[in-house]
Amino acid sequence: MEDLKSIIRNIPDFPKKGILFKDITTLLGDAKSFQRMVDLMSHRYVGQKIDKVVGVEARGFIIGAALAYKLGAGIVLVRKPGKLPSTTVKKTYDLEYGTDTLEIHTDAFNKGDRVLIADDLLATGGTMAAVVDMITSMDVELVECCFMAELEFLEGRKKLPEDKVFSLLKF
Repeated sequence: MEDLKSIIRNIPDFPKKGILFKDITTLLGDAKSFQRMVDLMSHRYVGQKIDKVVGVEARGFIIGAALAYKLGAGIVLVRKPGKLPSTTVKKTYDLEYGTDTLEIHTDAFNKGDRVLIADDLLATGGTMAAVVDMITSMDVELVECCFMAELEFLEGRKKLPEDKVFSLLKF
């Protein structure tokens, strides 16, 4: 895993002073590393009969679509308000300064679907907790929340269901 971690570029003071941003575009842009990351993540779920993978805007679309393809599952998008064309379920959640809202199509799942939620990074966990709330209110089975990377010092997994979090890389 260290070889994958070493490809992720650190950008100091982005998006604001004091933050060390983990830029995953360097890993995504390296074909062998991207393939290895997707293979390692998808291997965990092979044979678990995943029906749908949920990708969270925006980098979660990349991870989610790749996993859905590897697992033979459908991809479902969680987006910012007004970006989905049909009827949606909305979830507003608290941020450090203010609130944000996410949406998912009301007909995204069939009753009892086994769902994997995918995103690039687990930080404080607020966004993912909102996604989990939306998904679990839709009569599906949450298999797990999976992340390419996790910033452990932010303790985001504490906001998510116990034993339902997997992170390939940990910082």
